[in-house]
Amino acid sequence: MSGASAQVPVLSCQNLTHRYGPVEVLTDLSLDFYAGEVHAIIGENGAGKSTLMKILAGHLRPFSGTMRFEGEPVSFQTPHQAEACGIVLVHQEILLAPHLTVAQNIFLGREIRRAITVNDTEMNRQSARVLADLGANIAPGDIVQNLSIAQRQLVQIARALLVPQRLVIFDEPTASLTPTETDSLLKLISAIRASGVAILYISHRLPEVKRIADRVSVLRDGKLVESRTADGLEPIDMARMMVGRDMAQLYPAKRSVNNGKTALEAVDFSVPGFADRVSFNVRFGEIVGFAGLIGAGRTELFEGVSRLRPSQGSVQQKGAASNPRTPKDVMDLGLVYLSEDRKGKGLLLSKALGMNLTLASLEKFQRGAVVDKAMESAALARAFSEFDIRAKSTDMLAGQLSGGNQQKLLLAKMMLLAPDIVVIDEPTRGVDIGAKQQIYRFIVELAAQGKAVVVISSEMPEIIGLCHRVYVMRSGRIVAEIDQADMSEETIVVHATGALKVEMTGAAA
Repeated sequence: MSGASAQVPVLSCQNLTHRYGPVEVLTDLSLDFYAGEVHAIIGENGAGKSTLMKILAGHLRPFSGTMRFEGEPVSFQTPHQAEACGIVLVHQEILLAPHLTVAQNIFLGREIRRAITVNDTEMNRQSARVLADLGANIAPGDIVQNLSIAQRQLVQIARALLVPQRLVIFDEPTASLTPTETDSLLKLISAIRASGVAILYISHRLPEVKRIADRVSVLRDGKLVESRTADGLEPIDMARMMVGRDMAQLYPAKRSVNNGKTALEAVDFSVPGFADRVSFNVRFGEIVGFAGLIGAGRTELFEGVSRLRPSQGSVQQKGAASNPRTPKDVMDLGLVYLSEDRKGKGLLLSKALGMNLTLASLEKFQRGAVVDKAMESAALARAFSEFDIRAKSTDMLAGQLSGGNQQKLLLAKMMLLAPDIVVIDEPTRGVDIGAKQQIYRFIVELAAQGKAVVVISSEMPEIIGLCHRVYVMRSGRIVAEIDQADMSEETIVVHATGALKVEMTGAAA
């Protein structure tokens, strides 16, 4: 933004420092946020981004340092005080009441009233307007628990954007969104910026940062290492600044699959309401991608294969017909499924790391009716080493780990089952660029060990960079199978959106 230095910042922080116990997570951090500017903060997990935004939004108080709001000293004791100044935080975590409607969530705690009753009509009207601005296909009367993760994120964004803003903080806002939804949100952010609002944008998706940011600041180990205008700054430059090393080889080299035997095959397999008569196969030593828009049925398909949902049709594992009835039966047959919702379905965030690691294979660690804690501790030490799980202490809770380390813990947990077939849903959602590189290496190594790997991902570069083949799903059906030589983002998106069918129909007309 031109002329920013001549303005008084909407919010300014000087020498902010914060600690968790003896560990200093922010050190003498000073930054300014200007009206009409998108200021992106990037850094690996654990760099201090979340702590910074929580301080700015009143969720935490710094141990030392000061803040100024429009030139005047300020100290937020609560998020309500920050919101009163127009500072709004859009959380990455879904913080909604699942049993209430979309409109009730958007207005929760600030309901519009008519005399002594709640004015549902007006709340529905305003909710519909802000949802339309986001390009969200969601009705104000929908119950939140019936929405997808992506739709819930859009509701959360709508809630934040409904109040008057001076500074909006977006924490990984597009992590669950489709490309179309992401495009709508970024356009809306541009419109908000044009209205004179300051934007703080935190994202691991560096091409988005390149597209939307006016200024980029890099945190590493709680310190500001660089802050510069985004002009001429490419995603690969940002990655290098974040991790302090060359990230050119983000995806490891894939090994060729030499006519491996079929590990998993489905024929006319259905998950009622989500996937209809789907047929596919995966070979040992192969990484097969499943691409498609949110709602295409990819996750539900493999939840059905894993018996986490009711399903119909034939599945063969390792060449033999299988009829498992429970998720435990599926795991016993050698297939593991790593959920896209690692916080809600993959890990117990309020429990210790060792308990999380051994929970799926508990019988290996039991001595009678109790768990052998020495064995569990030894397994956790091996997992820390093999999967490079980084934690201040092995006594931490799973919820205290960064997103990347939670994902590595989930991988380690499922690998204790010694599976032959590994299904990983959104393997790097909400994970920083350094941890992504590690997770990609783990995935490629699994295939190199001869395991069959399925990757479900909404990130096209991830699918192309990792997979030998990709199936594209749309509306619960497989609409294309694409070999490695023919993979491109354009080809996948055309099939995922049905654009090819539209173009052909138009040409025929």
